Amino acid sequence: MTKIDSTARIADGAVIGDGATIGPYCVIGPNVTIGPECELLSQVSVSGHTTLGAGCVVHPFAALGGAPQDTGYRGEPTRLEIGERCTIRESVTMNVGTVKGGGLTKVGARGFFMAYSHVGHDCQVGNDVIFANSATLGGHCEVGDYVYIGGLSAAHQFVRIGPQAMIGGVSGLRGDVIPYAMVSGQFAHLEGLNVVGMRRRKFTHARLQLVRSFYHDLFHAPGVFAERLARAQSRAGEDPAIAEILAFIGDGKKRPLCMPSEVYGTSGSRTSAEPQ
Repeated sequence: MTKIDSTARIADGAVIGDGATIGPYCVIGPNVTIGPECELLSQVSVSGHTTLGAGCVVHPFAALGGAPQDTGYRGEPTRLEIGERCTIRESVTMNVGTVKGGGLTKVGARGFFMAYSHVGHDCQVGNDVIFANSATLGGHCEVGDYVYIGGLSAAHQFVRIGPQAMIGGVSGLRGDVIPYAMVSGQFAHLEGLNVVGMRRRKFTHARLQLVRSFYHDLFHAPGVFAERLARAQSRAGEDPAIAEILAFIGDGKKRPLCMPSEVYGTSGSRTSAEPQ
């Protein structure tokens, strides 16, 4: 049975799914669809062309579907889509897309978004992610499945974060993060592989050793990165994770790769060892 508090304001045209609960002082716009069994606890704002998947729980002061923080936006009917069973905590913000960015901000299923985290316009976020408090994505970012982003960390616009990567707290991402990576630092750098996460995804000891060997050869062996990358292509068939990392690197366009700390000088500037 759908429950709507008498103080909630729901515009004509909004669609509220079966079994949803809309708590006190929530405001829902005319182009919003709230999925079945969703629970908006209180004082939640859902605006724009926004779809909230089934079973989501949204906590007070979250603002979903607001206009993108982009000076070129002119009120176009762009969208925000949020997958099922997401937990969206206090004061989280997620914006609709922009026309130039494809018109869609998309968030996958079962995400856990802690207080004050932010998903910027035109971002594509995978399933089963965790954003700790105040984790922030600039516009056009891509985040794979099972990614963890630590508190107070931020990704520059157009950054890609590969599946199963872990971003440490208070990190600043300027480059793409390969799948399965562990990253941290004010000027974020690779610290190795997210071994704990890989074990949780049922990687065997043998697979872990194989991917670790590949990682070392790619990022720490002698020679310039371009040469090491060329040599590494022959290892794509050794394990699906290796193939995934190589494909991710090959697909890079807007940003350089996030690299190990020895690639950077003390100021955080790039050295010649980083791929261009």
